[in-house]
Order: sequence, then C-alpha cells, then structure tokens
Amino acid sequence: MSNKSDFGLIGLAVMGQNLVLNVESRGFQVSVFNRTVSVTEEFIAKHPGKKLVGAKTLEEFVQSLSRPRKIQIMVKSTAVRDHERDAVDAVIEQLIPLLEEGDIIIDGGNSFYQTTERRDAYLAAKGLRFIGAGVSGGEEGARKGPSIMPGGPPSTWEVMKPIFESIAAKVDGEPCVIHIGPGGAGHYVKMIHNGIEYGDMQLICEAYSIFKAAGLSTDEMAAVFNEWNQGDLQSYLIQISGKALEQRDPETGKPVVELIMDKAGQKGTGQWTLLNAAENAVVISTINAAVEARILSSQKKQRVAASTQLQGPKAQLSLPKAELVQKVHDALYASKIVSYAQGLDLIKTMGEKKNWGLDLGRIAAIWRGGCIIRARFLNRITEAYRNNPQLANLMLDPFFKGVLNGAQQNWRELVSTAMLQGIAVPAFSASLGYYDSYRSERLPANLLQAQRDFFGAHTYERTDKPEGEFFHTQWPEVIE
Repeated sequence: MSNKSDFGLIGLAVMGQNLVLNVESRGFQVSVFNRTVSVTEEFIAKHPGKKLVGAKTLEEFVQSLSRPRKIQIMVKSTAVRDHERDAVDAVIEQLIPLLEEGDIIIDGGNSFYQTTERRDAYLAAKGLRFIGAGVSGGEEGARKGPSIMPGGPPSTWEVMKPIFESIAAKVDGEPCVIHIGPGGAGHYVKMIHNGIEYGDMQLICEAYSIFKAAGLSTDEMAAVFNEWNQGDLQSYLIQISGKALEQRDPETGKPVVELIMDKAGQKGTGQWTLLNAAENAVVISTINAAVEARILSSQKKQRVAASTQLQGPKAQLSLPKAELVQKVHDALYASKIVSYAQGLDLIKTMGEKKNWGLDLGRIAAIWRGGCIIRARFLNRITEAYRNNPQLANLMLDPFFKGVLNGAQQNWRELVSTAMLQGIAVPAFSASLGYYDSYRSERLPANLLQAQRDFFGAHTYERTDKPEGEFFHTQWPEVIE
C-alpha cells in the first residue's frame, strides 16, 4: 500500500462502508475513521488484502491522507436552519484544527441545502473547501455505483471528479454524476430527487391498493409489476415492488407485504421539499399528497377508530383484469410524468432564483442509473431538455404531451372509479387535478379575486383592460 491514502471517509454505517469498498475497488487507497474504534477495527479485519487504512484517532486519520485531503463525512444531519448545529458540524469542528489550506470536506449525507451553504461559507473563510454531495442509491448503489449530486466551487469539483466519476453508476458509458452547481445546489437537487421519490412510491402504492380492492393476489400483482418493468414503466421502484410482493414469510408462509404494518416512516426530505415549494410558490401537489399520505398512515390508531364510525362504500371492482391493469398502467404513467414535471419545475425555479445555472437535461441524465428513481423514461426527460432547455413544463414536451393525451380516458376513469368505490388515491387525483388546472385557459380565480377585493380591497386586473392595471370595486355592505 501507498504511504498516503487518496480518500478518507468518516462514519462507517452501512452506506459509509459500502462507499469505501466502492472507492477502493476503483484503485484508490482509502482511510477510514469511526467514532467507535471497534467498528473501524472490525471493518478492516473483515476485508483483508484491500487498500484500506483504519485510524483510531482523527489526528491519525488526517495525517494518513495525501494533500489536498479529501474527506467525506457520512454522518446523519439533523440541522434544518442556519443557526442549528448537529453531528456533521461537530465532526467539522474537530477536523478544522487538523486540516491545511485547500483541503476538502465532503458531506455525503442528506443535509438541508441551507445548512450546506452555511457550512460552505464558514469553511471558505478558513481556507478550506466544502462539497455538499447528495448520494442516492441506498446500500446497493453505494457499493456498486450511486448517482451523485455534488455542489460547490467548480475548481473543487475538478479535484474530486476522478474519484466521483469512477465510483458513480454508468449509463451508456456516462457516469451518473455531474457538478450540479455552487453552494447548496447539490444537496438541493438531492432533496427534490427525494420528493419525486416520495411521489413515485405513493403512486405505486395506490396502484397496489386498487389491485387489492379488485381481488388480485399478491402473486398476480407481482406478475403485473414484473411485466411493467419490461416496458415503458421500467424503473427500480417498479422492480423492487414486484420482488416485494413475491416475498413469502418463512414463518407463516404468507406474503411478507401483508404482514407489514401500514405505518410509513420518513426522514424529512419530503417535508423540506414541501416547505421549499411553498416558499417559491411552485405547485407540487403530487409530492404533497405523497407526504400527507405517509403522515396519515402513521395515525394508525385514529384510522382504526374512524373506520368504525365514518361511512363509505365497500370497494367492489368488477372490471375485467386486463382492462383494469391497462387503466392502472395509464394512470400511473400519466401521474408519474406529472410528479416529475412538478419536481423539475421546482428545481428550475430555485435554480433561476439562486443563479445556480442548473441544467435539467444533465440532472435527469444522472438519475438514469444508481439512484432510487432510476427509470427508463428518464432518457425521454433528458432528451426533452436537451432538445429544448427553455421548456416551460415537462408536460409540454412533444413525447410527454402525447403520453398524457393518450392516457386521458383511462386516467380519468380510474380516478373516478376509485373515488366512487371509496379507495383513497390522493396522489393519482392530485396529479389529475394539477394537469386539468394547468391546461385550463380560465380558472375560477376571478371569483377568488373578487372575494379578496371584497373583504380586503386587494384589487384585481380586468380582462378588458391592459395587463398590469389594477382596479377596486365598491362592494355592497354585508349586513349580518
């Protein structure tokens, strides 16, 4: 082994360990440190013969690295406001006295983008370089090739590029990593990626719920998902949904999915996405519905109690199986397009606001492999923005416009049927509502403006006057 390592990683949880093995497998020597020394020792002992250096102290760890030192922190971040400090900040503070000018710290966790910007400015003032890098792909992606979304100065990206490009997933020979933009751009794009992931997962779950109401067995559902994974819905999430539905519990012989409590967890990135959308006045109704569905699912005791008191129809779907599968397919595909359109609209809006210079086509391209939302149709999204970088909304791209127009009837019929049968489809219906609102030449907001002017003299524009002129009506007094 070399005297000095090419790369260092702090935090040997599963993601950290797999990233280390990925980096080492590409020909780099890697130093590792974990707060619990025994974890480091066990990890090194488990992988004899590999170019790994285990350090018992941070001082030993830092000194083992070649300059400029490249140190990735894989520690859970909990700070969501500029003034908050968390475990990542604690590690950074311990590192600062040990580092030299030009050394690089990389935060590879799910950190809030504003926290990343605060850390970037703080370290820059000390002559150190910082990268906030979103990493997607879970444990398998970390080991075999994730999608990486790094933000920070272009010069720092150039230093990290050989390592990041070597460990990232590859699609058609292209590594699933690009320099996203300055400051917190990388963690911001990862945050929206996770929001889109929430939407994707909820839409698939609603498809499952409809199939279940129609009486399909888990094996039948698995077969449908497996077939879909060979077509235009091909994606990692469709693939693993099929696999999950096939899985049997060795103890009971029952499908594992049916034994899992219907209470969803979340780590916060979906909620961060909602807050950011509200701050930027961007509609992300599908993602919003997905986050709310998780929150409602967690209220299990309340739902069980309500199920005995609040009335609704008993779902009885009698459509022929082939017809039902096609309707669900079309509703899922159309709603999925809407979810991505909303997420990309938010990225576009924020990128313009922050002058990040984001390239939506290249961002979609690095999501094609390694990450949780990797899917065949991301090739089409990449093409859409490469053909028209100024595309106002993904739904207006010729390809996606054709899919949405073609899915119309089945999409509407499925949402209508589900509602009439009392099957909750919040993400399907929110997607359709967004689509119909976006395509409406005229919405009922004229009455809303009349209401606002009535009670608050907020004024309004007129259809028969030049845009930008505002008017107020002397409305009659309301006698209560």
